[in-house]
Amino acid sequence: MMLSLNNLQNVTYNPVIPYVGTIPEQLEPGTLIVIRGHVPCDSDRFQVDLQCGSSVKPRADVAFHFNPRFKWSDCIVCNTLKNEKWGWEEITYDTPFKKEKSFEIVIMVLKDKFQVAVNGKHILLYAHRISPGKIDTLGIYGKVNIHSVGFSFSSVQKSGTSQFPSNRGDISKIVPRTVCTKSKGSTANHSLTCAKILPTNCLSKTLPFVARLNSSMGPGRTVVIKGEVNTNAKGFNVDLISGKSKDIALHLNARLNIKAFVRNSFLHESWGEEERNITSFPFSPGMYFEMIIYCDVREFKVAVNGVHSLEYKHRFKELSNIDTLEIDGDIHLLEVRSW
Repeated sequence: MMLSLNNLQNVTYNPVIPYVGTIPEQLEPGTLIVIRGHVPCDSDRFQVDLQCGSSVKPRADVAFHFNPRFKWSDCIVCNTLKNEKWGWEEITYDTPFKKEKSFEIVIMVLKDKFQVAVNGKHILLYAHRISPGKIDTLGIYGKVNIHSVGFSFSSVQKSGTSQFPSNRGDISKIVPRTVCTKSKGSTANHSLTCAKILPTNCLSKTLPFVARLNSSMGPGRTVVIKGEVNTNAKGFNVDLISGKSKDIALHLNARLNIKAFVRNSFLHESWGEEERNITSFPFSPGMYFEMIIYCDVREFKVAVNGVHSLEYKHRFKELSNIDTLEIDGDIHLLEVRSW
């Protein structure tokens, strides 16, 4: 299921800045911190600090200092403060923050790094220099207006959940409103109805990955792929195939070296015309992703990390013959589900 921002926990609205608040639970891999706000016209900088305590003298360690600046050239500076000494700065010049514009920051905690998206777009990765288990305080400082701060503590490892906020308008097109089926006298929850393609213990995550879908494709069916893009990735592909005819109904090919997300079909032993148009390329080396492929009556819809990415009109019409999923390329595959 997609996580909607209504499901965020411990939401604080319109906090006064500087804001220093306790993080109510440990930051496990999969935790999201979602901050929404607005940059005032006279802002020169602001910062979001994930701190180990709130001490001022001596100053508490800052595991992750996320600092958008507007003074000379706009940029985001990331760093770590340890024993009152700053480490080396990691600077991102491709910044989404603009004066007098609203923003939504999603910081995702992963095992070895933080992953940050702003306004639904992947921005940067920051490798842990201090264990996230030591972080217990969130600080927001500088010239910024904050509308809300919230958390999602559901972890990446919990199957059936998605890590990403889904209230970005488009997402309702991707995820069916009701996925849960209640059997008589029971309240079956969602995770019971979305069976894994294969039992986890025999789900070999080595590539190429090939698996039969637990039931064939059709309107309302969903496939979810969770993985991490290799740091030196050139590309990867996801194919939905008719096992009988070997036709490829949907070929998704993410080419990181040229930032193209190519779609095609392989029917009657030949490739069709490629489709490439896309508002923004959703993948980046090293990033964690959740790709949702939703089969509608007329088309497939694809979302990446909670953001609608593309539609692909069905060229292969016998949807019920689509029964095989293949994944290959420069990714580390973590989980595959279908329901």
